[in-house]
Amino acid sequence: MAEQSTSKPWMRWQDWAGVVLGAYLILATMWTSTNGAAVLAMIVLGALLVVASVWSLAMPGSMTSEYSHMLLGALVFISPWVLGYAELLGAAWTSWIVGVLAVVAGLAALPEANAAHRGVAGSH
Repeated sequence: MAEQSTSKPWMRWQDWAGVVLGAYLILATMWTSTNGAAVLAMIVLGALLVVASVWSLAMPGSMTSEYSHMLLGALVFISPWVLGYAELLGAAWTSWIVGVLAVVAGLAALPEANAAHRGVAGSH
């Protein structure tokens, strides 16, 4: 079966961006002012974003993983308000920017993931 480069595992830039964004969110707890809620949100959501991104990299036809990127990005974005650390500007801005970029990366990967998914579905 001939595959396009976008449907090969470990190739999509959008998924690598998700790995970098998740890792950055985790590491940012070391240089931004945080509280317990900010640290918890940034580490847990960052780790989940890394996991979802690796899932997408390994299984490029998985639409669920791309939707997971977008959901996690939205959760990262709203976490400063929901968890009460919006006044900690470094942690809040990090969450807002990473959240928006994670949603954008997930949206950018949807067409390629959908094409890979149809290719997998069509081969059965």
